[in-house]
Amino acid sequence: MSPANAADAPAPEAHDYPLLIKQLLLTPLAVRPEQEIVYGDSVRFDYRTLQTRIGQLAGLLTSLGVKHGDTVAVMDWDSNRYLESYFAVPMLGAVLMMVNIRLAPEQIAYTLNHSGARVLLANRAFLPVLDGINDQLPDLRTRILLEDEVDQPLPAGFVTEYEAGLRAATPVIHFPDFDENTRATMFYTTGTTGRPKGVYFSHRQLVLHSLAGMAALGSAASQGRLHRDDVYMPITPMFHVHAWGLPYVATLMGVKQVYPGRYLPGQLLALIAREKVTFSHCVPTILHMLLGHPSAADTDLSGWKVVIGGAALPRALAQQALARGIDIFGGYGMSETCPLLTLAQIDATTLGGSDEALSLRTKAGIPVPLVDLRIVDEDMHDVAHDGVATGEVVVRAPWLTQGYLHNPDASAELWAGGYLHTGDIGNIDAGGYLRVADRIKDVIKTGGEWISSLALEDIIALHPAVNEVAVIGITDTKWGERPLPLVVRHAGSEVSEAEIIELVAARSRSGDISRFAIPDRVSFVDAIERTSVGKINKKKLRSLHDPHTATVPG
Repeated sequence: MSPANAADAPAPEAHDYPLLIKQLLLTPLAVRPEQEIVYGDSVRFDYRTLQTRIGQLAGLLTSLGVKHGDTVAVMDWDSNRYLESYFAVPMLGAVLMMVNIRLAPEQIAYTLNHSGARVLLANRAFLPVLDGINDQLPDLRTRILLEDEVDQPLPAGFVTEYEAGLRAATPVIHFPDFDENTRATMFYTTGTTGRPKGVYFSHRQLVLHSLAGMAALGSAASQGRLHRDDVYMPITPMFHVHAWGLPYVATLMGVKQVYPGRYLPGQLLALIAREKVTFSHCVPTILHMLLGHPSAADTDLSGWKVVIGGAALPRALAQQALARGIDIFGGYGMSETCPLLTLAQIDATTLGGSDEALSLRTKAGIPVPLVDLRIVDEDMHDVAHDGVATGEVVVRAPWLTQGYLHNPDASAELWAGGYLHTGDIGNIDAGGYLRVADRIKDVIKTGGEWISSLALEDIIALHPAVNEVAVIGITDTKWGERPLPLVVRHAGSEVSEAEIIELVAARSRSGDISRFAIPDRVSFVDAIERTSVGKINKKKLRSLHDPHTATVPG
């Protein structure tokens, strides 16, 4: 080393500060230690107690032999226990595996085995599922019971009940530093093809995702979307992409947090009213369900800020929410992206009631800080940002999964060309706003054109008699595919096939959608099949309603 370089060397005691999940607790403990964490009707404590309980859970897991690199799985409703696991498990250097409780039992067994989980924290509600797959879980050595009722017997095979274990544990006070690229969390995607695929994220990725989320939500000049005076309640399951990463963001900010347990519409609305919840996020289906519940009419929802993701925000739902005083806006991401990629940003234009403002709210938004998002053609060339030219959405960001667990072929396909391929078709307008037009696999190819099933759904959903709609492509010998709307009517309402077809035809005549999008027929159904995370399952719908594979019900 030359003298000049030697003089510029770091100080002997300079600290190379790793980005670890434990650092997210520093600010709230310093500035908002008295802030509340609430679980349903039974649990209420402050951030100081959260810190204590995280240390106790870490102590319990350590006493049970959990060490750096081990995988600890959780099966629970949204609760304070889940939040404590979000921190305690990775702060030990172990990996938190969030079990999708809506999967079939055989898939739950597969994900537990594939992840290498050795310890499981399970809510009593899921004991029947576990009893049915016990013989498929030879490596699951330790089980801890999560219990909402007191003085219940401990089931066979469980070493302790959660609260009793915390009381008996020697808490961990000082958590170690380690490489920030250490794996912290993992979960499994719920695609409609093949087995679930495991995705994973490091401490560094989760910290950067939290910082970017906080910056994006708080950067609007006229209205911060999430700030320290908000009351946060997720209505996206905590097993699903860390509840979109917002519990980490809310903790970092020292926000009051409310966890609802199982999603029951009446209880959710009661919590919103009682705890004065001001910020939530969910898929469109959940908000649609809440607004349609009898209790909604008597619940003041004005000022409630709601991010919609997981599926496009329908204009009809946005209009319904805005009429109730809800500040609703869209976001975009996926399991592989941790998930946050874009958010609709609020300014004076968006706050207005114009058609342009509604359009901006229902778009996916603009990239959050540090996201490199492109729309590309099949040769990975960028398309014009004119709001018309479409291509695949590909991305880079510091928090994207680097691959699928034990699946190198799928990992290589995901990252072909050095960008993560979302599998979504979209466009970007001159203002930088992304609109996701469809999944590549759901685009309807008819008459030499590509028709967005989402755009067609948006039009049909505006009819007042339509409760839900899904549009799929079905095989057609002349055109290749034709669109088939599957419509669920509102109870007591009537709408005919001819009315739906004319609704689309009128929008075609005004130039809003191609004439090839006008359906030849409509199928009225009682319900629309969905995946385990509430998304419309179009693969299942095609198998049920394509005349080449099934008889279309009338």
